[in-house]
Amino acid sequence: MQRSLAGFYCSSAFLSKIYLILSFYIHLDSVALRKQLPASLNYIEFRLAVVQLQVSSVKADNLSRARTLVKEAAGQGSKMVLLPECFNSPYGTSFFSTYAEKMPGESTRVLSEVAKENEIYLVGGSIPEEEDGKLYNTCAVFGPDGEMILKHRKIHLFDIDVPGKIRFQESETLSPGDSLSVFETPFCKVGVGICYDIRFAELAQLYSRTGAQLLVYPGAFNMTTGPAHWELLQRARAVDNQVYVATASPARDESASYISWGHSTVVNPWGEVVSKAGPEAAIIYADIDLQYLAEIRKQIPITTQRRHDLYTVMSAQGGSSG
Repeated sequence: MQRSLAGFYCSSAFLSKIYLILSFYIHLDSVALRKQLPASLNYIEFRLAVVQLQVSSVKADNLSRARTLVKEAAGQGSKMVLLPECFNSPYGTSFFSTYAEKMPGESTRVLSEVAKENEIYLVGGSIPEEEDGKLYNTCAVFGPDGEMILKHRKIHLFDIDVPGKIRFQESETLSPGDSLSVFETPFCKVGVGICYDIRFAELAQLYSRTGAQLLVYPGAFNMTTGPAHWELLQRARAVDNQVYVATASPARDESASYISWGHSTVVNPWGEVVSKAGPEAAIIYADIDLQYLAEIRKQIPITTQRRHDLYTVMSAQGGSSG
């Protein structure tokens, strides 16, 4: 019996040593992963909130609801908040000119105030913008000091015709943007697109190659394209580029002339849905884990495996993505 107990204690001591050795190497690996992150990064993880807003025909009401919900999201620890496409107006070619504003204007002043009051980064969905007689579908981004740090005009206009289901032509009233849009935060670099922009894999790839670790797309897919492609496209962009992808839709309104699918979503770099709304108004949250992102890129190192000698994706504004 004594011999048996001695053997037990000996085995336990041996296993303890093995545990300590393994813990040491796991710690070293964790440190190495952290070193892969940008030098400017002060946070390994931060909370993102996505507001799925119920949009009405009354602009003042939409702005008031947005202010209230952004404040609620900030109160839950969110450092960045994302609003939906056309959050201040109904979505439709017949509405764009009526609700259009210059920047700065009524809606962007509210966004600036809300960002500053809550000390957050606010991705202001999109609003119809007017400049020099042209209309754009535009996303304004504000920093914690209330300053506008980026303005993204929708690059790819939503012109589709699915016989018997839906026909929509944004180009009947809107003009396209002509620039890529990425902004820096203390957390990570963020690439911005609007709705139909998500269908173009090249844009996401260029954003990723510039160092973006989060892609945000305010969007309003409909009852035809929504169930078919909304989640699929987000997961594809996330896996293709090993980034987080977040989308913000207006809440569904069955009485509207254009019915949004809803289902605002956040997807991680493994392609998993980590947070998702239903069709109704809601706020969803996701903790953006940049160490996890680095681990995914280490495990499946497609960034270093690309065949630059065989193919490349070029930006007309300079630079390329292999």
